Amino acid sequence: MRKALIATCLCLLFSCSVCLASDGSLDYLDRFEDRVTEFTLENGMRFVVVERHQAPVASFVTFVDAGSVNEPRGKTGLAHVLEHMAFKGTPTIGTTNWSKEKPLLKEIQRVYARIRRLESVEGSHGKKLEQLRKKLKALRKKAGQYVKPNGFSRIIEQEGGVDLNAATSADYTMYQCSLPANKAELWFYMESRRLRNPVWREFFTERQVVLEERRSRVESNPIGRLIQQLTATAYSAHPYGSPTIGWTSDLKNLGPSDLQDFYERFYRPGNITVAVAGDVDPGRIRELARRYFGGMSGKDDPLLDHVTAEPEQEAEMRLTRTTVNQPAYARAYHSVARSDSDAPALDCLARILAGGRTSRLYQELVQEKRIAAHVSAFNGYPGYKYPSLFVVFAVPIRGVGLEELEKEIEGELERIRKEGVDTEELQRARTAIRAELIRGLDYNLGLAKSFAQAEGQLGDWRRVFTYLDRVEEVTPEQVRRAAETYLRKENMTVAKLVHEDEKQTE
Repeated sequence: MRKALIATCLCLLFSCSVCLASDGSLDYLDRFEDRVTEFTLENGMRFVVVERHQAPVASFVTFVDAGSVNEPRGKTGLAHVLEHMAFKGTPTIGTTNWSKEKPLLKEIQRVYARIRRLESVEGSHGKKLEQLRKKLKALRKKAGQYVKPNGFSRIIEQEGGVDLNAATSADYTMYQCSLPANKAELWFYMESRRLRNPVWREFFTERQVVLEERRSRVESNPIGRLIQQLTATAYSAHPYGSPTIGWTSDLKNLGPSDLQDFYERFYRPGNITVAVAGDVDPGRIRELARRYFGGMSGKDDPLLDHVTAEPEQEAEMRLTRTTVNQPAYARAYHSVARSDSDAPALDCLARILAGGRTSRLYQELVQEKRIAAHVSAFNGYPGYKYPSLFVVFAVPIRGVGLEELEKEIEGELERIRKEGVDTEELQRARTAIRAELIRGLDYNLGLAKSFAQAEGQLGDWRRVFTYLDRVEEVTPEQVRRAAETYLRKENMTVAKLVHEDEKQTE
């Protein structure tokens, strides 16, 4: 049970955030320069092509520079629901009779809009609402007769495709697929049809899937609830405070028209980057890109990249939840965006503090004093496009109180603030960052994901590597100063998961 809870917490923390993926040396970058081709279509859609001819396969990644941080107020979870709808098909894929299905989908949307209007108006509409809900149910059943379940994915899989998947984070949404290299045109055909003319069929079924996912990951998971509340408490204004999976009340009120509005605003050529890695010819990829995506258009008004800034935290905040299961402890400090000059030092600090078996807290709390079953530290949660959080998470062993665990964690942080770190442990942190990058770039899909994200959100695929130059320049004094600057009591939010039998007070 303990290991399962820890694993779930870590999954929750980073399923919607980004691993530290920036640490190639200039030498490593040089090795990629001759293997990467980049181009932009006239409509603004960007492409990065990485040649790897070791095997006749290729991976394709579509990166959309929009995530939960871009959702309108009251519509949290929208980006994630749209991602779930990604492979539902088009007017020609996933249906047995579009001419009959299309009017039913329009009527479903119209009836649902009427239900939402009545639900928002005070008065007695019980009978009318009941009639409309019955009509909606009947329409959904009728439309379902024309659906070919998994029609999109079945075509991909029949042609040897694997890794067909999608993911939503606070900062972005990403779609992926791997295919035999000679099936590249199939991917371009399928992806262009999906992006240019999606159909929101089976919306209510998929929305229920998301609600069930939320129940299992958060509502039925004590650590999931704790992390959610920690984040919501730390952020009072910035949308990072809302969970990527969405709040339940918002999810229950989302409709197909909400997806369409979000899609039209953000799923436009200038906001999309495609990365292809594998046994491909860049010239052929350019030709296919022009043929299948050149005619794709969208709203031409510029995207407004403004979100509410989080005001500076002025006092420590604490929250406590009870559980019948494993107690846990988490503290979060307001940190910086990835582009900030202090980001590399904070990333190194996280590694030094609790980034593996050689880290300070692991050595002290797990191995030596044996008061913790698990300890970890992460910078950049829940995203890194905007100022994020530096998180320390720990699970005590049975019989150890959270106060003791907290005291030891604070003691180690205070030592770093005052005494700093030594060169040897800083170098271990750099080595760990480098190893992580190399692991991610050792296969086509990892390459495509890293390059698509760097190009799509940071403006240049080379940022995958050049971030390491910033990490290599970090000094022990910069790490100490980062700890002193950001890991302050008044900048801290603490969340405790206390066993209900324990009489613990703040």
